[in-house]
Amino acid sequence: MELPDDIYEQVEILSEAGNDAADDDDFEEAVAQWEQALALLPEPATQWEAYVWLKASIGDGYYHLDDFASAKSHLYDALNGPDGHESSFVHYLLGKTLIRLDDDKGVESLLKAYMLEGVDIFDSDDDEGAESLKILQDRGLIDED
Repeated sequence: MELPDDIYEQVEILSEAGNDAADDDDFEEAVAQWEQALALLPEPATQWEAYVWLKASIGDGYYHLDDFASAKSHLYDALNGPDGHESSFVHYLLGKTLIRLDDDKGVESLLKAYMLEGVDIFDSDDDEGAESLKILQDRGLIDED
């Protein structure tokens, strides 16, 4: 289901503002922009594809703010949007978040991300991708390459 054009344009503008703030490491501002965009979605908000990527973005923002409980909540919400459960990005972020919270379900989420996209989802500019991949390897869940 597609958003009406006027709402879609506003959501896009706010989303880009959030992305720009995140690029500048201003995650508080990024989250604020993405939450404004989320508030524009007609009810029920969970029916829109934008719900998934906005919730994932908000979760990622909270992750970068070290607010792992809020990140967890938003990432679980993202799974409940259209095709959210098929998003390797959401599962990867959720896995990293749950690991930070010492929740063993994080391993399951990392494995789901791996199953959906393979090793590519773990290729990132920081060490977290390699660390996350190593968790799966150390548990014998995937082969070391």
